[in-house]
Amino acid sequence: MDLMDLLKDAGGDAGIGAISKNLGLSSGDAGNLLKALTPALTRGLQRQNQTAEDMSGFARALEKGSHQQYLENPELLSREETRADGNKILGHLFGSKDGSRNVAAHAAEKTGISASMIKKALPLLASLVMGAVSKKTDSGKKIAESGGGGLGGLAGVLLGGGDDDGLGMDDVINLARKFF
Repeated sequence: MDLMDLLKDAGGDAGIGAISKNLGLSSGDAGNLLKALTPALTRGLQRQNQTAEDMSGFARALEKGSHQQYLENPELLSREETRADGNKILGHLFGSKDGSRNVAAHAAEKTGISASMIKKALPLLASLVMGAVSKKTDSGKKIAESGGGGLGGLAGVLLGGGDDDGLGMDDVINLARKFF
């Protein structure tokens, strides 16, 4: 399963629409932005799967974070609390604010959308992605049950034993094709 399938299966379409509406992006711009950000978000999720300790911490964050609320109530994506939660998520996924800024700058180059607009969208999208991962993993319980790092962890749960490449570039490309 790729990241776009994950979002779609979890009911993330309404959330993507809410982000687009909140930021005043056309559906085409929102699609291009999502395509540009997906590889970085995928790599950030992969980093949560490197060690048993990483997996355990990620599972705890999913369990305690109530992230599914962003799927269930997409209107929450317009709240400042959601942006703050998303920025915390980005800190875990990218390691620092500089990491997030670099991702935004790269996406701006690819899409022509301003980096400042992307910086606004990124925490909202991160919140939505965490909601989808939370839903898929039963709030992290399936990750904890999988026994830790490697493909037995997050990738194994998300891929469901699929292509075994840990949400690689082929998944990112397929994700973009399926959604847009």
